[in-house]
Amino acid sequence: MGARRLDRSRREPIVNQVRPSENGLRVVFAGGGTGGHLYPALAIAEQLAELSDRGESVFFCSTRPLDARILTEERAKFVSIPARPFSLRPLALAGFVRTWAGVVRRCRRQLRQEAQQGKTIVVAMGGFVSAPVVAAARKERIPVVLVNLDATPGRANRWVAKRSRQIFTAAEVNRFPSWKRIRPIVRWAAIADGDRQFCRREIGLDPDLKTLLVTGASQGARTINRLMMSLIEHRRAAFDGWQVIHQCGPVATAKDTLDERGIADAYEKAGIRAIVKPLFREMGRVFGAADVAIGRCGAGSVGDTWANRVPSVFLPYPYHKDQHQRLNALPLEKAGCAIIVQDRIEAALNEADAGAVLLSLMADGQKRDAMREKLRELGPADGAGAVARAILAGV
Repeated sequence: MGARRLDRSRREPIVNQVRPSENGLRVVFAGGGTGGHLYPALAIAEQLAELSDRGESVFFCSTRPLDARILTEERAKFVSIPARPFSLRPLALAGFVRTWAGVVRRCRRQLRQEAQQGKTIVVAMGGFVSAPVVAAARKERIPVVLVNLDATPGRANRWVAKRSRQIFTAAEVNRFPSWKRIRPIVRWAAIADGDRQFCRREIGLDPDLKTLLVTGASQGARTINRLMMSLIEHRRAAFDGWQVIHQCGPVATAKDTLDERGIADAYEKAGIRAIVKPLFREMGRVFGAADVAIGRCGAGSVGDTWANRVPSVFLPYPYHKDQHQRLNALPLEKAGCAIIVQDRIEAALNEADAGAVLLSLMADGQKRDAMREKLRELGPADGAGAVARAILAGV
């Protein structure tokens, strides 16, 4: 909703054009804590703005600094909710129970303010922020739509699903066949706006050098950071003719030496051209520049890979008991578009396993071309448009 989309060449966030409209539709996106919840919500908001000029999108997010940073950069209207994740650990569970009622009351007050300005709908993006917002929406008789992003829905998503008018899923979910399947949800800023040479030039790389993208998504991936440092130390020759884009994530602890500066220095010492940042805002040009990628396989990363047709080596987050990241990437592996390798945590073990797979793919241009063609055959990553049209049609 709001004004129509700007020319993409201006590279401005769509939600900064949203303006209040009397009696327009109010779409409240509930989710946060990671970019994986926020960026798909922004993608749907972009599509709503493209399809309709009446109404406004509002984001109910967590109190984590990352949420405020992302939404402020996108000039989005947002409300921070002091929600807590549900946990069976005694202290965490006690904190959740103690604060739940107060958080729901706050959400109800905020939703009433939105409802006073027009018809309101809550779009739950999953995760711990969505649960109290949905509980409040039910009490205020505001309809709820769930957008599930992962192949293994968490507790919050399963709870929200029972309270939703309609459910969309951007991943294969065998347990819930009635959920409406859509393609990945990808925002415009995460889709390349030119060929590889153009994208490399725009982000300051050599347009003629093959390019490797390393990404641990918005939170970073320390095991992948360590793997890359091990590879450039022990297998330096494999990087001849290559340059690197490395999204390293924020520093986790004061003792973590693999920060942005430390990683950039390691590439410089090895004589490898590289751009290293904790977080890239315009992932479209980052993916658009890449010949191959290695990283995690959260729903957002899988969607970006799909949308930009980048042959990828996926290392699922190793500490999830249900290994849902692996399930997110499994359709791409089955289609011949990606390779899933276990993250073995230790750098030496990863170098022998995932590192060998990556270097083999870097050396095999024909295989990369074949994987790109398989990605093309999957069709466009147009899930955001499907959800936006359903919202505007009254779901």
